[in-house]
Amino acid sequence: MKYILVTGGVISGIGKGIIASSIGTILKSCGLRVTAIKIDPYINIDAGTFSPYEHGEVFVLNDGGEVDLDLGNYERFLDINLYKDNNITTGKIYQHVINKERHGDYLGKTVQVVPHITDAVQEWVMNQAKVPVDDDRKEPQICVIEASMEPFRLGGTIGDIEGMPFVEAFRQFQFKAKRENFCNIHVSLVPQPNATGEQKTKPTQNSVRALRGLGLSPDLIVCRSAKPIEMAVKEKISMFCHVEPEQVIFIHDVSSTYRVPILLEEQGIIKYFKQRLNLPIDDQPSDLLVKWKKMAGRYERLLKVCSIALVGKYTKLSDCYASVFKALEHSALAINHKLDLMYIDSTELERSTEVENSVKYHQAWHKLCKADGILVPGGFGIRGTEGKLQAISWARTKKKPFLGVCLGMQLAVVEFARNCLNWKDANSTEFDPDTKNPVV
Repeated sequence: MKYILVTGGVISGIGKGIIASSIGTILKSCGLRVTAIKIDPYINIDAGTFSPYEHGEVFVLNDGGEVDLDLGNYERFLDINLYKDNNITTGKIYQHVINKERHGDYLGKTVQVVPHITDAVQEWVMNQAKVPVDDDRKEPQICVIEASMEPFRLGGTIGDIEGMPFVEAFRQFQFKAKRENFCNIHVSLVPQPNATGEQKTKPTQNSVRALRGLGLSPDLIVCRSAKPIEMAVKEKISMFCHVEPEQVIFIHDVSSTYRVPILLEEQGIIKYFKQRLNLPIDDQPSDLLVKWKKMAGRYERLLKVCSIALVGKYTKLSDCYASVFKALEHSALAINHKLDLMYIDSTELERSTEVENSVKYHQAWHKLCKADGILVPGGFGIRGTEGKLQAISWARTKKKPFLGVCLGMQLAVVEFARNCLNWKDANSTEFDPDTKNPVV
C-alpha cells in the first residue's frame, strides 16, 4: 500500500480537498486503484450536528455516514463509494481508545496521547486503506490522506493544539510505512498584496519550517495563488524549502476545478510519483485524463446559459449546498449549457422582509422571476420556510420547472395541500406536531 499525505499551511480552505482529489484522479487515470481518507481535528464524532455555516454542507455517504464535504469531492472526482470510517475525527479516535480502555484492552497501562492515540490513528488509516471502494471490490493500491492539521496558519493556535496528535502519528507512520511507500504533499498559499503586486514566499517558508520542526518533510510543495506564479518565485521556494525546483508545483485560480488535475499533470507529477513511490505505471496518462481534458475544455467553451434559482436558508456560504451545486453543474455540462446559479435567501421572499427592507424583498423576487428553474434544497427548523413556500407556489402557478430536495419536497407537498386542496393548516409534523392535516 502506498500512502500520500496532503497537509495544508498558512490558511484553511486553501483547496487541499481539490488537490487531494485531483492527485487521486491522475493516479486512477494511470490504472491504479485509489481510496481516500479525510482527517478532521475537531472533537465532534462526525459532521452530522454541524450548522452548515460552521463547516459547509454535511455530505451523506451510502452507509449513512454524515461526513465532511471533501468526501463528496473524492466520490465525484474518483467515482468511488466511501464509508463513514473514511472520515477520521479526533472525537472518533478518542472514543475508540476510551472504549478499549474501559474494556481492559490496555492491561492496566496509563493511556496516553503517545503512544495510544497515535497508534490508534495509524491502525485506523492502515485498516481503512484496504477497504475496497470501487465496483470491482478489489483492494486499493494507493490511499490519499487529506489532513486538516495546519501547523502554521492564521487564526491562532487552535489548529496546532488539536492537530498535534495526528502530526505525531504521521511522523511515526512515515517510518513504519517506509520511505518508498509514503509521500507528503504540502499545500501552501503564495499571497500577492495589491499594494506591491509581488508574490510573497515567506508564509510558505514559515509553514514548511514549522512542518519540518514537527518531523514531517514535504516531498512536493503545491503553491496556491490567485495568478500564475513566476519562475523566480519557484526557485526561491525551492532554495528556502529544501526541495528541487520540480518538487514545487503551482496551482493558480482557474475557471473550473476540472482544470486542476490537468495543471498537475502538465507539471510532471506522474513522472515524479512513478519514481518516488516506485509505481508500476507509464509516464503518460490513459484515456481517462484525455477525456478529462476534453471535459474541462468543453466547460470553458459553453455559450448557452441556464439560470437556476436556489432558494435556501444558508445562502451566504456556497459550500453549504456544494453537492446541489455540483449536481446542477454536471447536468448543465451534459447538455452543453453554462450554469448560472442564483442563491436566494428564502427569508427575503417573505412579507416581513417587504416591511423591513423592501429593496431586498424586490431584488429577491426579481431573481426568482427571471430564473429558468427553481430548486428548493434541504434545511432544518422553521426559519425561512414561509419564503420557500412562496417560491414553490410561484413555480407551480407559473409552470416553472421545479425540484424539491428533502425539506423542499416536504414543503411542495404542504404547498399543494394548502393551495389546491384548501387544507389551510396542512403542515409537516416537524413544524407543527398538532396540525389537523399532517401531510408529512
